[in-house]
Amino acid sequence: MPLGTTTAGPVRIREMTADDCEAVARVRVRGWQYAYAGLIPRAYLDAMSVEEETAKRREYLTRGDGRVADLVAERAGRVVGWGCCGPSRDEDAPAGSAEVYALYVLPEQVSTGVGRALMDALIARAVSEGASALVLWVLAANERARRFYAKAGFAPDGAAEAFEVGGATVSEVRYARELSASSAAAPSRG
Repeated sequence: MPLGTTTAGPVRIREMTADDCEAVARVRVRGWQYAYAGLIPRAYLDAMSVEEETAKRREYLTRGDGRVADLVAERAGRVVGWGCCGPSRDEDAPAGSAEVYALYVLPEQVSTGVGRALMDALIARAVSEGASALVLWVLAANERARRFYAKAGFAPDGAAEAFEVGGATVSEVRYARELSASSAAAPSRG
């Protein structure tokens, strides 16, 4: 763990700003490299660039239409996690569904409460926007993430698809969770 990194202390969730783009890019790149090791070709993961991802994050943030919520998790003043959600992109998702597009934490922050805090905030945001359900896609072979989402009240809804990344075909499954005002107030079970 780099000097000055801490996994202890409270987690603060806040809106992402343009100043966070590089930190969020680092979270996303390192998150992918950690979470998808052995699931996505190593050459693809190794080629991921924080600089390129920073430019993408900045572009997405500046051209956003206000329908996507980008949230960061801070611990000791340092961005250690990022998640975003917005309207579901799936035509076959339940009416009124929102979607978690991404949720990543730095590898040294896995199992420290950062992901849970981000998920709770994303659920609360979806509820406040009037969503009746929340969906997300997860790699079928990513057992750790699937356990995390199950603890947060999500379950597979039967939808699955494959996509190509780095020359390999990987399968994803969709998870869903019904929402209500009381579900936003209740912390996840993980």
